[in-house]
Amino acid sequence: MRLWPASPQKRRAYACMLAVLSIASVQRPALAQTPTPEMIKAVGVESQYADVISQVGGQYVQVSAIETDPNTDPHSFEASPKIVAQIAAADLVVENGLGYDDWADKMLAATPSATRLVINVQQLRGLVDSTQNPHLWYDPATMPAVAKALVADLAALQPAHAAYFQANAARFDAALKPWLTALAAFKADFPDTQVAVTEPVGDYLLQAAGADILTPFGLQAAIMNGTDPSPQDVTTQNALFTGDKVKIFIYNQQVTDPLTESFLSLAKRNGIPIVAVYETMPAPGYHYQSWMLAEVVALRKAVTDKVSTATLLVKPQP
Repeated sequence: MRLWPASPQKRRAYACMLAVLSIASVQRPALAQTPTPEMIKAVGVESQYADVISQVGGQYVQVSAIETDPNTDPHSFEASPKIVAQIAAADLVVENGLGYDDWADKMLAATPSATRLVINVQQLRGLVDSTQNPHLWYDPATMPAVAKALVADLAALQPAHAAYFQANAARFDAALKPWLTALAAFKADFPDTQVAVTEPVGDYLLQAAGADILTPFGLQAAIMNGTDPSPQDVTTQNALFTGDKVKIFIYNQQVTDPLTESFLSLAKRNGIPIVAVYETMPAPGYHYQSWMLAEVVALRKAVTDKVSTATLLVKPQP
């Protein structure tokens, strides 16, 4: 007989961890498939979008992702002739928008196609260009909208398989429910949890979880854009750690520099648990749903047990 933890909070944490394992174990179509003439060639500019394409398109889609490495700074990305060829040959492209991957727009313009379909997630969400946070995949409203748009575009390319795409999208939406439940539970159990961040990578998720982000947005934006934050903002951020004003430090593992490393060191010295966030899906080991759920599980562990999750990357077996 399995004994569940006694407190409601511990039971929720245990249920969340079980859900991560169950989602991670779901067998879904791999991103790389051997193409056939009937397959739709699709490109997800960021790996998380490629993963959703793969889940919705299944056996009728050959998917490639361009920005995939969770160990590198996505802002330092440089295009190659191979990537130009991938986009030129694509029947369908999903890009983020908001200037995050504007190089892809230039490639699309340079390789015009009368039949290629493009999903720009910024436009799909109806967001203006001045939207400050481009990390749209952390917003719980984003990927259901992407999946719905994919059903329409994939069905336009292969009408005979429209029902198949619709069924896959329904399964995708259902697999998001453990994450959404975990977000709601965290918000109910730990309302207004005060947190510090390096930049706004995970801000949409934190807001959905009811967290109170105390880091000045000016500092977040400066680190995101590679500019120098104001001394006042740096002083404010440092005081969050030394003054025991935050319970969690959310740290972007893909964009680091001496300033963010100084924040990391200060958080560690003051016993503030760290939760890693990423700009591309940490893989192998995750699909979009299990990645998002793992982030919320890490937040809960940080609050309840003061345990850091310094990485979500799964180490390869020896």
